[in-house]
Amino acid sequence: MGLRESAAAAAGRTLADSEPAAEVREAPNLTEPDLGDLSKDAEAAPAVVAWSRVMGEVRAIGKDQRFDGGNAGRFNFRGVDLALNAFGPACRKHGVVVAPVKVEPQYRDISTKNGGVKRECTVLVTYRIYGPAGDYFDTQAAGEASDSGGRSTPKAQSIALRTLLLSAGLVPTEDRDADATDFERSESPVRPAVSYLDEICNPSTSAGRLRQIHYELSSTRQLGTLVTNEVGDEEQIGAMVVRIGKERAAGGAQ
Repeated sequence: MGLRESAAAAAGRTLADSEPAAEVREAPNLTEPDLGDLSKDAEAAPAVVAWSRVMGEVRAIGKDQRFDGGNAGRFNFRGVDLALNAFGPACRKHGVVVAPVKVEPQYRDISTKNGGVKRECTVLVTYRIYGPAGDYFDTQAAGEASDSGGRSTPKAQSIALRTLLLSAGLVPTEDRDADATDFERSESPVRPAVSYLDEICNPSTSAGRLRQIHYELSSTRQLGTLVTNEVGDEEQIGAMVVRIGKERAAGGAQ
């Protein structure tokens, strides 16, 4: 006896043979949101483990935003919105909460080139990163910003938050590394021995310079190179330097 028949008998009546059976409908095919593998979170992970999982979700954030400051320069950067858009879903997925627990601002007035005055804020923020188990660890990040309309403090805090997420999350840009270009430095051209002749024969060349010339010729292995000396004879240039050096030393001693 089915459920419907039992219910009818309990009520003191019977079902008519002609009464159609109830239509059986299957549940609609619902698509569940992709929450990743949550089996690893069956037991709440420590804060550092949960944060490492967040880092695993945020693999890279490119410098997709462009600053055009005119005379101040143009450059690409990663703003706080890009960082929040990447880290927010990952933190919610892994039960991580990032909260500022201490803000230490410093202020000063700065002058602009147009004669105006801006308020500069430098802030050191201590953040507390909670894990799903309720434990936490603290870290710090600094930010600096200036504004003429009283918004230097929130700007500086936004920069500090961006710095925290990108640095503590070890988030690369996937840009080409400036040190990735490999090149070999070419060797300096060797000065030929004959180019030293005028300097060697010049009476004003000091003894110290002659010794330096001898060293340079030795380091380039040219001491044995034959050259035409000051009287038109062939002579090894190394021996010529030594001879002239001795002659001038002897002449100066007389």
